[in-house]
Amino acid sequence: MIAGISALSLGVHAQSSPQTYQGVVGKTYADSKEWWPTPVKAPAGAPNIIWILLDDVGFGASSAFGGLIPTPTFDSLANQGLRYTNFHTAAICAPTRAALLTGRNQHYVHMGGFAHTALSAGFPGWDGRIPADKGTVAEVLRENGYNTFAVGKYGVTPDEDATDAGPFDRWPTGKGFDHFYGFLGSQTDQYKPDLVEDNAHVTPDGRNLNESITDKAISYISKQKKAAPDKPFFLYYAPGATHAPHQVPSSWFDLYKGKFDEGWDVYREKVIANQKKLGVIPANAQLPARNEYIKAWNTLTPDQKKVYARFMEIYAAYLTYIDAQVGRIVNHLKEINQLDNTLFFVIIGDNGASKEGTFQGVLNRGPLGAKVSDEEQFKSNLEKIGEIGTPSGTNTNYPLGWAQATNTPFKYWKQDANAEGGTHNPLIIFYPNGIKDKGGIRNQYGHVVDILPTTIELAGLKLPGYVKGIKQDTLQGTSLYYSLENATAQSRHTEQYYYIFGSRAIYKDGWKAAAAHHPDYIDLNVLSGKDSVEHSFDKDVWELYNLNEDFNERNDLAKKYPEKLKELQGLFDVTAKRYNVYPLIDWADVLKRRLHVANHASANTGNPTNAGNAAKE
Repeated sequence: MIAGISALSLGVHAQSSPQTYQGVVGKTYADSKEWWPTPVKAPAGAPNIIWILLDDVGFGASSAFGGLIPTPTFDSLANQGLRYTNFHTAAICAPTRAALLTGRNQHYVHMGGFAHTALSAGFPGWDGRIPADKGTVAEVLRENGYNTFAVGKYGVTPDEDATDAGPFDRWPTGKGFDHFYGFLGSQTDQYKPDLVEDNAHVTPDGRNLNESITDKAISYISKQKKAAPDKPFFLYYAPGATHAPHQVPSSWFDLYKGKFDEGWDVYREKVIANQKKLGVIPANAQLPARNEYIKAWNTLTPDQKKVYARFMEIYAAYLTYIDAQVGRIVNHLKEINQLDNTLFFVIIGDNGASKEGTFQGVLNRGPLGAKVSDEEQFKSNLEKIGEIGTPSGTNTNYPLGWAQATNTPFKYWKQDANAEGGTHNPLIIFYPNGIKDKGGIRNQYGHVVDILPTTIELAGLKLPGYVKGIKQDTLQGTSLYYSLENATAQSRHTEQYYYIFGSRAIYKDGWKAAAAHHPDYIDLNVLSGKDSVEHSFDKDVWELYNLNEDFNERNDLAKKYPEKLKELQGLFDVTAKRYNVYPLIDWADVLKRRLHVANHASANTGNPTNAGNAAKE
């Protein structure tokens, strides 16, 4: 049996309110009794814990889950640990991160959208401010005697707090992390990042940010282990990779030159075959039809193929590059004899593959809302093909055809909370001292809210009743501990809602009801330029799927089982009220507000702006 605490005791908070003084204070030292509070100490043998969260990686990208992009580090961790094939995210970055860090649903911790000024709203589920009674994993683990470090992308600090004047209570160091090195927003240039160390902005060193954050993570671990060899640490490693901009060191530029010349249609066919062979999808799975907006590869011109393939070569190099950086951490742990007692959770993507690269691919964006034709954009990309992947490509993102390919075997993409393509991501759990079924496959349903309770139970820790004197609210996550040694155990996470700016879904016992919102709009930059994009929520078309038999949503059963659909729609309403999802807010509303903020800023400064972080999903 793996060391841990029972599922029952997991739900009970340890009472950790401040200790009352237990000494005696007399008039003199002789008639007094000294006392000091008992130091917080982790249980003997408690594992180090590392959470790795990649950005904008589809289910069919990494070789660890059948993709054609080599990720040898992730392959190794999966082959010595467990692959979870039915794991889910929130379909976009900030909601996923807030849910992951707290073990609670995105709107319940006020992150229905973003913490950015132009992408938040003054409602309980939408204001972008995680409440203090919903503590983060760092706060929980520090109460259990851990040192806590974070590097890379944080993404849940409100814009107005993200200056050197603070306040700092919503920065990582204000949310339980002893040290932080990375960026607070949703996106940053990998060579000129908006870089923060602890509670101050600092000057980047000119290297690729992913190399710098990895150096810093290794430094944190080394210093801590030298000072306190028996004290466990928690590392939250959340690189910007592979979110735009796709930028890699020059030595990686041609790693995959010519490797994707066969195109996205062949890629999809090869990947689904690999996934079946690997056992991460059902053996009878079928590939969904190519999205109607994407052209068949064999109909493209030679110049189109050349440009599109180059975007994918750089993306692939970027994913392998970040895999290599994780490999540096794994190797360091081996060198200091800590790997066997380190518990890894590797989430390959905070949502599905990004659809923000447009049909043509993006190098640099113009002002938000600017109308650029496909022909103009392609011509510019062709002329500047040598800039793809370089520091000059400040918003490099691959074309939509590659997003669909790297999302194999699912339909649709990031932001589509209604679809598995937006929310279905790979999970790897690796723990040499605690997992016996090396290379095992687990198909139990899971969600990012489950990672915190799983961590606590597997590591044999306790949830604190209080953090900084504030009584803590309950979690919504369900520990996956029960599945570690039982591949056939029934899923215990049986109900989950999804919502991103209009698109929404509700899952219950294998059934899923879902509604797309603005389904005909792909590129948000184009959407923002539309004169009229209003779309009533009442007009959204709901679909119904039995994921137990149709895991990648090929057969809509809404007309066949209208009562089941009605039942799930009612459940969504109940759930939405419970977790502060209402009011429903869609992309059109958000983009209008974002443009208003951008235009207002331009009028005040006399300079064009894209509203900073708010323009970076």
